[in-house]
Amino acid sequence: MAMLVRAFTSPPRPSSGRGTPVVLPEEGPPVDIKTASAVRRLRLVSAVEAVSYLLLLVCSVLKRTTDFNGVPVMGAVHGVLVVVFFVFLADAWNRTKWQLKKPLVYTVLSVIPFGGFYAERMLRREEESSVIAARARREGVVNA
Repeated sequence: MAMLVRAFTSPPRPSSGRGTPVVLPEEGPPVDIKTASAVRRLRLVSAVEAVSYLLLLVCSVLKRTTDFNGVPVMGAVHGVLVVVFFVFLADAWNRTKWQLKKPLVYTVLSVIPFGGFYAERMLRREEESSVIAARARREGVVNA
């Protein structure tokens, strides 16, 4: 009987919008706007860096097969985006207090073709779960 009463009196758990409950992280520092912004910046630059990497690969193939030589321009653009990616990765790592494994995974994904898109997807999930967790903490659903 007590279980039924607890089930009907406890506040509802947030969901991901797909009908499945979201597992909220109970540990770690509360997510503030600067932390969420750092993860969002990293996510956005990850996707742009992945596109520039693929364009650089296309330019290098075209350089070998045709008279088109876009490698110097695309190489410079990609180089700047890689530096920006690692600056944003360091910022997000500092703000989110990730363990070493997660930034290493993002680093490896950044050098694999199409890996940046997978990193962007992982970062989007991380961003969504951190926003859900912050809202749950603010509303008092989770004791964190």
